[in-house]
Amino acid sequence: MSREALFREPVPHDAAKVRARLTPVLITLVVVAVAAVLGWAMWRIYFASPWTRDGAVRAYVVTIAPEIAGRIVELPIVDNQFVRKGDLLMVIDPTDYKIAVARSEAAMRQAQINADKVAQEEKRRRKLVEFNAVSTEEAQVFGSNALAAQAEYQQAVSNLNQARVNLQRTQIRSPVNGWVTNLLAQRDDFAAIGENEISLVDADSFWIDGYFEETKLSSIHEGDPARIKLMGYKQVIPGRVGSISRGISVANAQPNRQGVATVNPIFTWVRLAQRIPVRIEIGQLPEGVVLVAGMTATVEIDPRPRPAPK
Repeated sequence: MSREALFREPVPHDAAKVRARLTPVLITLVVVAVAAVLGWAMWRIYFASPWTRDGAVRAYVVTIAPEIAGRIVELPIVDNQFVRKGDLLMVIDPTDYKIAVARSEAAMRQAQINADKVAQEEKRRRKLVEFNAVSTEEAQVFGSNALAAQAEYQQAVSNLNQARVNLQRTQIRSPVNGWVTNLLAQRDDFAAIGENEISLVDADSFWIDGYFEETKLSSIHEGDPARIKLMGYKQVIPGRVGSISRGISVANAQPNRQGVATVNPIFTWVRLAQRIPVRIEIGQLPEGVVLVAGMTATVEIDPRPRPAPK
């Protein structure tokens, strides 16, 4: 073997050893770098951007209670049906209320005839006073009778208006666009005044309540963009902070029988942060997402930079 071969042969062997020693180091550095990036991302999510998994979909529920009583003769809706504002929801038997309108119309006509008759008599008596044919006292009596008859006519008009309103109230229509929910009323049921018969989930009132720890409120401001993730969907829903609640229930503020505050004497070293409701306005819904009041939501706020105080 030549001298050159003797000196060249160990070189590849040493290079392989060097590579074998460097490979774990490089892998370790890559792992550390990836861990650092992930750690920074997690720090940003958990600390820099306020977020909470304690969120809920909210909506206004409109309760429909009849203003007149009667038997339900029409119920053209079913549970979970979508209805538009002005759609017919329920009809209460109008028979008695049509009769009441007819009676009130007759009473109003009778009162009008009586008022006209008394007014003409009062006018004649007033002219006769000028010729001393009747006394002033008698003319005043007829004047009072005319005023009383006119008042009775006005009362009859009011009664007729009330009867017509009650007749209109036999047809109950939807005040909002929304969904019928938990429908328990049935045709031929008796509807009482003021008792809830139909509930509607207002389709134009959905929002998200995010319950954030009080330690994160300093980073949340009205108008901040938000990202919403519903438990049942993968899509992210855009939103924005609409408002922050200004009050929650305080157990220690409840008065006892004497009217003084009841204060819990127990104090632990671990103090849990209160949860404050933050109202999130919902942006454009992704296709296929169905909002249901009460659904669980995760909310992340992207705090906007604030100008430094002068």
